[in-house]
Amino acid sequence: MIFDFSFYLFVAVVFTGTIWLIDKWFFAPKRNEVIQTSTQTHQGVEVSRKAKEPIIVEYSKSFFPVLLIVFLLRGFVVEPFRIPSGSMLPSLYIGDFILVNKFSYGIKIPVINKMVLEFSPPERGDVVVFRYPRDPHLDYIKRVVGLPGDHIAYYNKVLYVNSKPVERNFVGQYKGPGQASANEYSEKLSSTDHAMLLMPSRPNNLQGEYIVPEDMYFVMGDNRDNSNDSRVWGPVPKANILGKAFMIWMHYSDEWHLNRVGDMIK
Repeated sequence: MIFDFSFYLFVAVVFTGTIWLIDKWFFAPKRNEVIQTSTQTHQGVEVSRKAKEPIIVEYSKSFFPVLLIVFLLRGFVVEPFRIPSGSMLPSLYIGDFILVNKFSYGIKIPVINKMVLEFSPPERGDVVVFRYPRDPHLDYIKRVVGLPGDHIAYYNKVLYVNSKPVERNFVGQYKGPGQASANEYSEKLSSTDHAMLLMPSRPNNLQGEYIVPEDMYFVMGDNRDNSNDSRVWGPVPKANILGKAFMIWMHYSDEWHLNRVGDMIK
């Protein structure tokens, strides 16, 4: 079990819900009985006072529905993440706030992250958020390039999938933020066309061949020469995958950039 935000949100839901239910079933009826026996008559009219709830009960009743809704949305529908590094340039900038579809590949029980209903598996080209295999407390985002059983090779900055070079076309010198002296390419993984960066001046130290084990996925960053990915620490277990990134909902680095709001991730 990972003690992350989802865990503490779950604890808050259980705590506030328990306080509310215990009060509703046990303490509230007793308070009402006391109030009813002390009903006063004012100018011939009976005036009943409302039992005052303890402040912890008031807060629990107020926060429990909100916390429960947030927990269910984050756990089963969509979860927000912030991009902390430039490893996915030019697709994702540092400071992008993205949304991740939590049921793209199946339904998992939140907190314990156990799959209970599986849908279609990840495909080549999907941008996925996952728990970093070497430290599950950290969430990473990369692009799936290799499926279980695939033979992946990376030589001279060319990606090969099952002995075939992945199709790519030169676009021009990258002119966006976060990376200097890089060339931009359009790369095609299965049916997905996406942008990718290479730095001509950077030597290729991350090369080799890999066979993707069963129930694992080989992932790489789009900023190929500036990405710590499966070329370094190996494939990602299917159980670590949290969902598929699909949209940028906000961007903030040094200032707000509204032009990226609503952009779909491809």
